[in-house]
Amino acid sequence: MSIRINLDVELAKKKMSLTELSQRVGISMTNLSLLKTGKVKAIRFSTLEAICRALECQPGDLLEFVPDDARGDERNED
Repeated sequence: MSIRINLDVELAKKKMSLTELSQRVGISMTNLSLLKTGKVKAIRFSTLEAICRALECQPGDLLEFVPDDARGDERNED
């Protein structure tokens, strides 16, 4: 299982660039880029709140639970 980050989708919906979001929320471009590409292991609630406020969205719009595929589940049954 994993969590998919849909920041790029929400940015596109709002027609906002990563640079503009960075300026609005006070988070570095590097950190937002890592978040956008899913290369982070955690996110602070304060960061999530700031992004949701700037994009006028809910946390569930940004984060999506993606279960393992059936093949992955079969391997774990041993």
